[in-house]
Amino acid sequence: MARNFKKNDKQSREAKAPSLIAYHVEDKGQDKSFWTRIGAAWDHEDGKGLTLQLDLLPVAGGRIVLREPSEATEEKGA
Repeated sequence: MARNFKKNDKQSREAKAPSLIAYHVEDKGQDKSFWTRIGAAWDHEDGKGLTLQLDLLPVAGGRIVLREPSEATEEKGA
C-alpha cells in the first residue's frame, strides 16, 4: 500500500529515536550467543503498532529480538 507523506512529516518521523533495537541472536553452545544489531523499530503515532526497519536479514537461522535501546547504544548513535 502506497502512503503519501508530506516532506516535513517524513523528516520528523526519521529524526525520532527508535523505540526498540532489532538484533539477530545466534546461539553458539550452552552459554554463548552472538547478538548482531540488524535494525530498529519506531512506535506509530496512534500507539497501535510499530514500524520495523531491518538493515540486514539473518540467513543462518537464529532469532530476532527487539530490545529497548540502552544508554550506551544511544550515546554511540548506533
